[in-house]
This record gives sequence, structure tokens and C-alpha cells, in this order.
Amino acid sequence: MSESRENLYLDRASAFAEQEKKAASTSSAVSWLRVGVFVAGAVLAYLIFKSGNNTVGALAILGFYSLFILVMRWHSRLDFRYQQLRLLRQVNEQEVERLQGKLSKFDGGQEFVDDHHPYTSDLDIFGHNSLFQLLNRSVTSIGKYKLALWLRKAAAPEQVLQRQEAVAELASPLRLEWLQGFLALPMHYKHDAESAAGFIHWFKDKAFFRQHGWLKPLLFILPVLTLAAIAGWFYGLSGWVAVGLLVVQYLLAHKYTVERDEYYEKSISIYEAMRSYTKQLQHIEWHQFDTPMLQELHQRLLKSGTSSSASINKLANIIDFFSYRLSTLMAFFLNATLMWDFVWMYRLESWKELHLQQLEQSLEVLAEFEALASMAAFQHAHPHFAVPRLSQTPFLYQASALAHPLIFSVKPVANDFEMQGIGHTIVITGSNMSGKTTFLRTVGINMVLALLGAPVCARSMTVAPAQVYTAMRTADNLSENTSSFYAELKRLRVLLELTELGQPVFYLLDEILKGTNSRDRHIGAMSLIRQLHKRNASGLISTHDLELGAMEQELRGSVENYSFNSDIIGNEINFDYKLTPGLCRSFNASKLMQLMGIEIEEEA
Repeated sequence: MSESRENLYLDRASAFAEQEKKAASTSSAVSWLRVGVFVAGAVLAYLIFKSGNNTVGALAILGFYSLFILVMRWHSRLDFRYQQLRLLRQVNEQEVERLQGKLSKFDGGQEFVDDHHPYTSDLDIFGHNSLFQLLNRSVTSIGKYKLALWLRKAAAPEQVLQRQEAVAELASPLRLEWLQGFLALPMHYKHDAESAAGFIHWFKDKAFFRQHGWLKPLLFILPVLTLAAIAGWFYGLSGWVAVGLLVVQYLLAHKYTVERDEYYEKSISIYEAMRSYTKQLQHIEWHQFDTPMLQELHQRLLKSGTSSSASINKLANIIDFFSYRLSTLMAFFLNATLMWDFVWMYRLESWKELHLQQLEQSLEVLAEFEALASMAAFQHAHPHFAVPRLSQTPFLYQASALAHPLIFSVKPVANDFEMQGIGHTIVITGSNMSGKTTFLRTVGINMVLALLGAPVCARSMTVAPAQVYTAMRTADNLSENTSSFYAELKRLRVLLELTELGQPVFYLLDEILKGTNSRDRHIGAMSLIRQLHKRNASGLISTHDLELGAMEQELRGSVENYSFNSDIIGNEINFDYKLTPGLCRSFNASKLMQLMGIEIEEEA
């Protein structure tokens, strides 16, 4: 099935490449037409002015300038179309790369890595070769942060069901054009990680014209008087009035240089993002949706008098005009004649009074749409993945053909797995490299996907909501003077504290208490299982210690033994990676050491 999806994306990429070539050719032709209009206008105006007909020359300049603007806008639309086709080709090429397991070029969400989180580090949710790289399609900071938030915390059951419905709609083949178009739009623009949130936080407390109200009337009076005085100067009136007014505007601009620069720098930093958000919101607003969650999000964008895309586009246009003062010379000219910076600062504050709250709400909606779009693209790319069902049976975890979504071998080994009940522990024993730790991660990462609202790497799956907690990659910390054993104890203490809160906790513990001697490890591990048995918790523990298998007899029905095994044939160790009932009876450490050159002596 993944092979058919790969072919689909390759075919789409090829088709977009062909359209891209044609669009590039058309855009280039119109670009040259724009140059031709400019040159023709300049030459014709020169000839007319040279003949002494100034009125006709002025009309010619005006006409060719208007034509030039029309051609320039036409070229801008054509160029955007060309870029969109190029990006749609990239979107499909990236889908192929994800299916092939080539994840290194994709954002791993490194900023979300947290070794103290209940499960994200152990389950490779963020970082290199992570679930985030496989799942995330968003390039905007708001989309990435929303998806990361959802990955870090399981949704309530009703939210999971709503997301599943929304994702199913967006992942439908009928929605593929809309979905990929939405994913490509923000790729036209640059996105600063903190731009929108930082701007909103800063702008809420800004009220320059509330503190300097006397400047407001000058915005409308001084530029008019200055331009009139300059015009009078050209017609023979005294130039001192014009000079005086220019000096007044210059001094006002100089007095508030810090404030003007701050407004400009903060606003220009979000310009690209606002253009992106406008396009994305238009793409949403112009579409009709069927599922309740998408309909509700859609309506939130339109409930104000002005649509979200229109209000954000106004902000982008204000920032665009503000940016005309980019060069020092232009800034001096505009601020000495038109009070340019003050005008657009005033426009920004006027916009804030009407639309800032709407901006916050719109970006929240857009962030959710982006997160859902990532999940939908993931589901479309893996149509054989199951949409899990939620259960109210405590700690029910029932899956057939369960596999790890980040293992991209040709024929990944899948396992059936089932457990349920409070205080239930599955003890998994196995030889080195047999797959027990990978299986724990398989169980955990698919549970995270299920409680996110995404499809899981299984033929079918039913799961009861619970807080996932892992202890797998505990390591020493020199800066905190912490040994690996003590770090693991701290991790287990957090688990016990979590179970005291009453919420259901699903734990995945790998080789617990491995940093101490065998006797203490056995006693400690058994004591932990007994303690967890009495709490609202269940889970899996992997170990090399067969002694833990005795717990199955002690806590009948609450502890079960499963194993992963290997066969040694000559100098080869063969693994089947299949989960098997009972304790492991085949171990390979001695053979592995022999293969590495260590001479193993048989005991007398």
C-alpha cells in the first residue's frame, strides 16, 4: 500500500513539474513584456517632450505608468502561480522521502526536546529520526507549536474523536488538492519562530498616541501645509515657510526616533508571516467543510464583521507601507514631508483597537488547522494504518499487526498484543538485540498517536486513555552530580508520584534498576511491581532477569510473562522479533562477546 502511495506522489510531482515549466515560461515572457512597456513609455515620453508637447508627454507617462502597473500585477500573479506549482512538486517529493524513511532534512522540533517529560524523549517524539519529523508538515511556528503541544499531552476522548473525524475528511482523496495547496502556501514566505506571538505580546501594551495625543491632529495638518508650502515655493512664494515646516517635521521625527524604530522593527519582523497567514486563512475561508470540528473552526474565522484574512491583510498592508522608509534617504524624505512613520504608527494602533483580539483568535484557529493538516497528510500517506478505537475498559490495549512507524525496513515485523485491567504488568524477557526495548517503544509511540487523534501503525487497535510514562534512557548527569542509577530512581519516583494522583498511568519501563547489583535489582524490581499493582496503573517492563518471571505465580492474573527469542546457528544469531508467551529461554550474550573477539571460558 505504501508503494502505491509512493507512486501516486511521484506521478503528482512529475505532473506539477510539467506545469511548473509552462508557468515559468509564461512568467518570464510577461516579465520581458513589463520591461518592454517601461522602455517604450520612457522613449515615447522623451520624444514627445523633445517635440515640446508637454501636456501630451505627461499624459503618455501617466498612461504607460498605468499600463506598467497592470502588467506588473499580472506578472506578480503569474509568478505566484509558478512558485505554487514548484512548491506543490516539493510537497509530493517530500511525501516520497518520508515514505522512504529519509527524515534527516525535516524539522525534528529540537526546541521541544525535554528529558524530563513523561515520555517524549524515550519514545523519540522529537529530535533526530523522530515522530515529529514523520508527522509534521507545517513550516509556520504556530502550526509546529500546536502539533508539538498535542504530542506532549493526550487529548480528552471527545477531542480525540473530533480530531479523527476532521483528519479523515482532510485526508480524503477528494480533499487532496485542497490539502496540498494549504501545505504549500506558507512555504512561499519566511517564518520567524517567535514573530507573531512576540509581536502580539509587545503590541498589547503599546499606546504611543494615547500618551501623545497632541500629535494626532498634526498627522493631518502638517503634511498638507508642508506640501502646499513646497508647491508655493516652486511658484515663486517664499521658501522659508516650507523650510520651517520641514524642520518642524524633522525635529518631531528626531525626538521620537527610538519609538519609531521600535514600531518599525517589531512590525516588519512579522510581515512575511502575516502575508502567509492571509493566504492560508483565505484558503480555509473559501472552502466548505463537513465535520463538526472543521465547521466550528471555519465559523470562528467569519463571525466578526471582517473576515480573519481581511483583517490580517490590512495589517500586512500597513506594515508594507511602513516599510517604504527602509533606506535612510527615503526615511528622511518621507518623515520630513509626510510624517510617514507617525502616520503608520497611528494606523497600526487604530488597527489594534479593532482587530488584535481577532488576530489572536484567528492564529489559534489556523494553528489547529495546520496541526490537523499534518495529521491528515500523514494519514493519506499511510492508508493502511488503522484509526484506533477508544475504550472505557481500564487499560485495554488491543492491537493486531502492531509495528513501529519509524522502522522503514521492507518487511517490518509486526506483533499482535493485548492486555487490560488495573494493576496489570507484562514482564518481557529476551536476549540482547531481540527487540524487547523496540517493542516497548512500539506500544508507547502508537498509544501517543492514538491519543493524538492520528492513525496508528497497526491493522487494528483499541486503547483506553491513560497517561503514558516511560523510563528507558536514564543517564548520568555530571552537571547535576547524578549517577545513572540515581537518575533512574528519580524517574521511578516521579512515576510513583504520578500514580498517587489517581489518574490512570500506563508505564513502559526498560531494564529497571540496571545500575545496581543483581540481588538489589531483583528485590527492587519485584517491590516496584507489587507497589504499582495496588495503584491505578498498568504497563510493560522489559528485563534480562528471569527471576521477575516468578511474579506471574505470585500475582496470578495480574502479571504475565512474554519474551523475544533468538536462535544461534554456528556463528550466526537469528532473531524473529516475534512476541511469544512465557519466559525467554535463549540468551546470546556469550556468543555476541565471542563474535567481538572476547574469549569465553567455560566454567568447570
